[in-house]
Amino acid sequence: MSKNIVVAIDGYSSCGKSTLAKALAKKLNFIYIDSGAMYRAVTLFFLRHNIDLKHQESVIDALSKIQIDFQTSETQTLITLNSEDVSKEIRQMPVADKVSTVSAIKDVRIEMVKQQQRMGRSGNIVMDGRDIGTVVFPNADLKLFMTADPQIRAERRYNELISKGEKVNMEDIFENLAKRDYQDTTREESPLIQAVDAVVLDNSHIDETQQLEFAIRYIKPLLSKK
Repeated sequence: MSKNIVVAIDGYSSCGKSTLAKALAKKLNFIYIDSGAMYRAVTLFFLRHNIDLKHQESVIDALSKIQIDFQTSETQTLITLNSEDVSKEIRQMPVADKVSTVSAIKDVRIEMVKQQQRMGRSGNIVMDGRDIGTVVFPNADLKLFMTADPQIRAERRYNELISKGEKVNMEDIFENLAKRDYQDTTREESPLIQAVDAVVLDNSHIDETQQLEFAIRYIKPLLSKK
């Protein structure tokens, strides 16, 4: 029996990990799982219920009340938090400001990794995040590590939020990304690091089509072995 293929995409905030992962999943007819959105959904739940992040029992109790699911259509992938579509709300600045802090909590990561690994057993998948190739799926068939110039990342994020009608300024966006980079790479639990066997994809000066073509070149040999 052919085994499921797992593609793990890690990298910094606003590098276009989700964009590439979605495109790959659609191209290959794989299942797309946005692990970052899962942590954002947890963060949103914590914010709504004023969970004390330093109180372990409160965090564990809150996690037991969270159910996260993905619904994929022809045009988009929606994430639901306890059956509520929160796809837009989790992308707003209040969540962005807290998600790295929440993601650093050991109990949160343990619970999310369990859910991600369960999803990974469901079929061929593309999953993006911070620790997919190092912690969630250390034996992934292909690992990509995405990076880009910080200023370019900030500009992309700014343009994305402006296009959605949000009122933001470039300085806040740049500072938010810098803070998240520091938290993601220095946290004790599953820090953002490049897996030794990951292929680096710097997309500072390439477009979405080019980065998809880059990834496909590395996936083709895996498909022929399946």
